[in-house]
Amino acid sequence: MNSIHKSAIISKNCVIGDNVSIGAYSIIDDNVKIANNCKISSSVYIGGNTEIGESNTFHPFCSIGSIPQDLKYKGEKSKLIIGNRNVFREYCTANLGTIGDNMETIIGNSSLFMTGTHIAHDCIVGNKTIFANNATLGGHVHVDDYAVIGGLSAIHQYCKIGKLAMIGGMSAVENDVIPYSLAIGNRAKVTGINIIGLKRANYSKEDIREYSKIVDQLFSGNTIENEKAKIESSNNSLVNELVKFLNAKSLRGLCKYERK
Repeated sequence: MNSIHKSAIISKNCVIGDNVSIGAYSIIDDNVKIANNCKISSSVYIGGNTEIGESNTFHPFCSIGSIPQDLKYKGEKSKLIIGNRNVFREYCTANLGTIGDNMETIIGNSSLFMTGTHIAHDCIVGNKTIFANNATLGGHVHVDDYAVIGGLSAIHQYCKIGKLAMIGGMSAVENDVIPYSLAIGNRAKVTGINIIGLKRANYSKEDIREYSKIVDQLFSGNTIENEKAKIESSNNSLVNELVKFLNAKSLRGLCKYERK
Protein backbone atom coordinates (compact mmCIF):
# COMPACT_ATOMS: atom_id res chain seq x y z
CA MET A 1 0.00 0.00 0.00
CA ASN A 2 1.32 3.43 -0.99
CA SER A 3 1.56 6.40 1.34
CA ILE A 4 1.08 9.68 -0.52
CA HIS A 5 0.74 12.97 1.33
CA LYS A 6 -2.38 14.91 0.41
CA SER A 7 -0.32 17.96 -0.65
CA ALA A 8 1.79 15.98 -3.16
CA ILE A 9 1.01 16.58 -6.85
CA ILE A 10 0.92 13.30 -8.76
CA SER A 11 0.34 13.21 -12.51
CA LYS A 12 -2.29 10.87 -13.88
CA ASN A 13 0.22 9.88 -16.56
CA CYS A 14 2.87 8.46 -14.23
CA VAL A 15 3.22 4.87 -13.00
CA ILE A 16 3.88 4.18 -9.33
CA GLY A 17 4.59 0.71 -7.93
CA ASP A 18 3.70 -0.79 -4.56
CA ASN A 19 4.79 0.35 -1.10
CA VAL A 20 5.94 3.76 -2.35
CA SER A 21 5.87 6.74 0.02
CA ILE A 22 5.69 10.32 -1.27
CA GLY A 23 6.06 13.22 1.13
CA ALA A 24 4.45 16.63 1.40
CA TYR A 25 4.69 19.05 -1.53
CA SER A 26 6.53 16.62 -3.80
CA ILE A 27 5.72 16.60 -7.52
CA ILE A 28 5.70 13.53 -9.75
CA ASP A 29 5.29 14.66 -13.35
CA ASP A 30 4.13 12.99 -16.57
CA ASN A 31 5.91 9.91 -17.96
CA VAL A 32 7.64 9.03 -14.70
CA LYS A 33 7.81 5.37 -13.68
CA ILE A 34 8.62 4.51 -10.07
CA ALA A 35 9.06 0.88 -9.03
CA ASN A 36 8.25 -0.72 -5.68
CA ASN A 37 9.49 0.29 -2.22
CA CYS A 38 10.80 3.74 -3.08
CA LYS A 39 10.79 6.52 -0.49
CA ILE A 40 10.33 10.07 -1.76
CA SER A 41 10.60 12.71 0.96
CA SER A 42 8.94 16.11 1.04
CA SER A 43 9.61 18.75 -1.64
CA VAL A 44 11.10 16.41 -4.25
CA TYR A 45 10.57 16.97 -7.99
CA ILE A 46 10.66 14.00 -10.38
CA GLY A 47 9.90 14.69 -14.03
CA GLY A 48 10.89 13.94 -17.61
CA ASN A 49 10.94 10.47 -19.11
CA THR A 50 12.37 9.02 -15.92
CA GLU A 51 12.43 5.36 -14.94
CA ILE A 52 13.28 4.60 -11.31
CA GLY A 53 13.95 1.08 -10.03
CA GLU A 54 13.15 -0.43 -6.64
CA SER A 55 14.05 0.73 -3.13
CA ASN A 56 15.49 4.13 -3.99
CA THR A 57 15.42 6.97 -1.45
CA PHE A 58 15.13 10.65 -2.36
CA HIS A 59 15.66 13.24 0.37
CA PRO A 60 14.13 16.74 0.32
CA PHE A 61 14.72 19.17 -2.53
CA CYS A 62 16.07 16.68 -5.07
CA SER A 63 15.38 17.51 -8.72
CA ILE A 64 15.32 14.28 -10.70
CA GLY A 65 14.72 14.06 -14.45
CA SER A 66 14.87 17.80 -15.06
CA ILE A 67 15.92 19.05 -18.49
CA PRO A 68 19.66 19.19 -19.29
CA GLN A 69 21.72 22.29 -18.63
CA ASP A 70 22.79 22.18 -22.26
CA LEU A 71 21.89 24.91 -24.75
CA LYS A 72 21.80 22.30 -27.53
CA TYR A 73 18.87 20.53 -25.89
CA LYS A 74 15.72 21.14 -27.95
CA GLY A 75 13.13 19.15 -26.03
CA GLU A 76 13.94 15.72 -27.46
CA LYS A 77 12.25 12.82 -25.66
CA SER A 78 15.37 11.61 -23.89
CA LYS A 79 15.50 9.56 -20.68
CA LEU A 80 16.89 9.22 -17.20
CA ILE A 81 17.19 5.64 -15.99
CA ILE A 82 17.93 4.90 -12.32
CA GLY A 83 18.54 1.39 -10.98
CA ASN A 84 17.81 -0.01 -7.52
CA ARG A 85 18.72 0.83 -3.91
CA ASN A 86 20.30 4.23 -4.48
CA VAL A 87 20.23 7.04 -1.93
CA PHE A 88 19.97 10.64 -3.11
CA ARG A 89 20.52 13.09 -0.28
CA GLU A 90 19.24 16.67 -0.16
CA TYR A 91 19.46 18.90 -3.24
CA CYS A 92 20.75 16.23 -5.65
CA THR A 93 20.08 16.80 -9.34
CA ALA A 94 20.06 14.30 -12.22
CA ASN A 95 19.28 15.40 -15.78
CA LEU A 96 17.86 13.70 -18.86
CA GLY A 97 20.05 12.66 -21.78
CA THR A 98 20.35 14.47 -25.11
CA ILE A 99 20.37 13.72 -28.81
CA GLY A 100 24.08 14.58 -28.75
CA ASP A 101 24.79 11.17 -27.19
CA ASN A 102 22.62 8.08 -26.63
CA MET A 103 19.55 10.01 -25.39
CA GLU A 104 19.97 8.49 -21.91
CA THR A 105 21.46 9.34 -18.57
CA ILE A 106 21.98 6.07 -16.68
CA ILE A 107 22.58 5.51 -12.97
CA GLY A 108 23.19 1.95 -11.72
CA ASN A 109 22.51 0.32 -8.37
CA SER A 110 23.38 0.81 -4.70
CA SER A 111 25.13 4.18 -4.90
CA LEU A 112 25.18 7.04 -2.40
CA PHE A 113 24.81 10.58 -3.72
CA MET A 114 25.46 13.00 -0.88
CA THR A 115 24.05 16.51 -0.57
CA GLY A 116 24.22 18.64 -3.71
CA THR A 117 25.53 16.00 -6.11
CA HIS A 118 24.91 16.83 -9.79
CA ILE A 119 24.64 14.13 -12.48
CA ALA A 120 24.55 15.93 -15.82
CA HIS A 121 23.04 14.86 -19.14
CA ASP A 122 24.25 11.67 -20.82
CA CYS A 123 26.36 10.52 -17.87
CA ILE A 124 26.68 6.82 -17.07
CA VAL A 125 27.26 5.97 -13.40
CA GLY A 126 27.99 2.38 -12.38
CA ASN A 127 27.15 0.44 -9.23
CA LYS A 128 28.12 1.05 -5.59
CA THR A 129 29.69 4.43 -6.22
CA ILE A 130 29.94 7.21 -3.63
CA PHE A 131 29.63 10.90 -4.47
CA ALA A 132 30.49 13.20 -1.57
CA ASN A 133 28.84 16.57 -0.99
CA ASN A 134 28.54 18.81 -4.04
CA ALA A 135 30.41 16.49 -6.39
CA THR A 136 29.62 17.50 -9.98
CA LEU A 137 29.72 15.60 -13.26
CA GLY A 138 29.80 17.46 -16.56
CA GLY A 139 27.89 15.96 -19.48
CA HIS A 140 28.82 12.60 -21.01
CA VAL A 141 30.98 11.50 -18.06
CA HIS A 142 31.35 7.76 -17.34
CA VAL A 143 31.97 6.68 -13.74
CA ASP A 144 32.65 2.98 -13.23
CA ASP A 145 31.68 0.68 -10.34
CA TYR A 146 32.91 1.40 -6.80
CA ALA A 147 34.42 4.78 -7.70
CA VAL A 148 34.48 7.50 -5.04
CA ILE A 149 34.18 11.17 -5.99
CA GLY A 150 35.34 13.55 -3.27
CA GLY A 151 33.38 16.53 -2.01
CA LEU A 152 33.35 19.73 -4.09
CA SER A 153 35.06 17.94 -6.97
CA ALA A 154 34.14 18.54 -10.61
CA ILE A 155 34.62 16.12 -13.51
CA HIS A 156 34.99 17.66 -16.98
CA GLN A 157 32.59 16.54 -19.69
CA TYR A 158 33.52 13.34 -21.57
CA CYS A 159 35.94 12.16 -18.87
CA LYS A 160 36.01 8.54 -17.68
CA ILE A 161 36.59 7.54 -14.06
CA GLY A 162 37.79 3.93 -13.76
CA LYS A 163 36.63 1.19 -11.45
CA LEU A 164 37.40 1.71 -7.74
CA ALA A 165 39.21 4.97 -8.48
CA MET A 166 39.09 7.64 -5.80
CA ILE A 167 39.00 11.37 -6.56
CA GLY A 168 40.18 13.56 -3.70
CA GLY A 169 38.07 16.41 -2.40
CA MET A 170 38.04 19.78 -4.19
CA SER A 171 39.61 18.32 -7.33
CA ALA A 172 39.12 19.48 -10.92
CA VAL A 173 39.40 16.45 -13.20
CA GLU A 174 39.88 17.14 -16.91
CA ASN A 175 41.29 13.78 -18.09
CA ASP A 176 40.49 10.07 -17.72
CA VAL A 177 41.42 8.49 -14.38
CA ILE A 178 42.63 4.90 -14.65
CA PRO A 179 41.00 2.14 -12.57
CA TYR A 180 42.06 1.54 -8.93
CA SER A 181 43.95 4.82 -8.72
CA LEU A 182 44.01 7.93 -6.54
CA ALA A 183 43.72 11.34 -8.18
CA ILE A 184 43.67 14.78 -6.63
CA GLY A 185 44.29 18.43 -7.38
CA ASN A 186 43.22 21.39 -9.45
CA ARG A 187 43.80 19.82 -12.86
CA ALA A 188 43.99 16.50 -11.06
CA LYS A 189 46.86 14.07 -11.37
CA VAL A 190 47.06 10.40 -10.45
CA THR A 191 49.20 10.13 -7.35
CA GLY A 192 49.19 6.39 -6.73
CA ILE A 193 47.08 3.28 -6.36
CA ASN A 194 43.99 2.97 -4.15
CA ILE A 195 45.65 0.34 -1.98
CA ILE A 196 43.21 0.62 0.91
CA GLY A 197 40.24 0.29 -1.42
CA LEU A 198 41.79 -2.73 -3.12
CA LYS A 199 42.48 -4.44 0.21
CA ARG A 200 38.93 -3.81 1.37
CA ALA A 201 37.74 -5.37 -1.90
CA ASN A 202 39.75 -8.50 -1.00
CA TYR A 203 42.28 -8.36 -3.81
CA SER A 204 45.49 -10.21 -2.98
CA LYS A 205 48.70 -8.44 -2.00
CA GLU A 206 50.41 -10.07 -4.97
CA ASP A 207 47.86 -8.74 -7.48
CA ILE A 208 47.96 -5.27 -5.93
CA ARG A 209 51.76 -5.20 -5.97
CA GLU A 210 51.88 -6.33 -9.61
CA TYR A 211 49.28 -3.76 -10.61
CA SER A 212 51.20 -0.96 -8.91
CA LYS A 213 54.40 -1.90 -10.77
CA ILE A 214 52.57 -2.03 -14.09
CA VAL A 215 51.06 1.42 -13.54
CA ASP A 216 54.53 2.79 -12.77
CA GLN A 217 55.81 1.24 -15.99
CA LEU A 218 52.82 2.45 -18.01
CA PHE A 219 53.74 6.06 -17.28
CA SER A 220 57.50 5.53 -17.51
CA GLY A 221 57.96 7.72 -20.57
CA ASN A 222 57.40 5.18 -23.33
CA THR A 223 54.19 5.33 -25.36
CA ILE A 224 51.04 4.00 -23.71
CA GLU A 225 50.42 1.75 -26.71
CA ASN A 226 53.82 0.08 -26.37
CA GLU A 227 53.38 -0.50 -22.65
CA LYS A 228 49.81 -1.74 -23.10
CA ALA A 229 50.97 -4.39 -25.56
CA LYS A 230 53.19 -5.89 -22.85
CA ILE A 231 50.34 -6.51 -20.43
CA GLU A 232 47.44 -7.58 -22.65
CA SER A 233 47.98 -11.27 -21.86
CA SER A 234 48.10 -10.83 -18.07
CA ASN A 235 46.21 -13.18 -15.74
CA ASN A 236 45.78 -10.42 -13.17
CA SER A 237 42.15 -9.22 -13.12
CA LEU A 238 43.25 -5.72 -12.08
CA VAL A 239 45.53 -5.48 -15.08
CA ASN A 240 42.81 -6.82 -17.36
CA GLU A 241 40.49 -4.05 -16.18
CA LEU A 242 43.23 -1.52 -16.93
CA VAL A 243 43.68 -2.88 -20.46
CA LYS A 244 39.93 -2.72 -21.03
CA PHE A 245 39.93 0.89 -19.86
CA LEU A 246 42.84 1.83 -22.11
CA ASN A 247 41.21 0.17 -25.13
CA ALA A 248 37.96 2.10 -24.75
CA LYS A 249 37.36 5.25 -26.76
CA SER A 250 38.66 8.38 -25.04
CA LEU A 251 38.09 12.03 -25.86
CA ARG A 252 40.08 13.45 -22.95
CA GLY A 253 43.30 11.42 -22.69
CA LEU A 254 44.79 10.10 -19.46
CA CYS A 255 45.44 12.00 -16.26
CA LYS A 256 49.14 12.56 -15.74
CA TYR A 257 50.85 10.36 -13.17
CA GLU A 258 52.86 11.99 -10.41
CA ARG A 259 53.40 9.46 -7.67
CA LYS A 260 53.85 11.00 -4.22
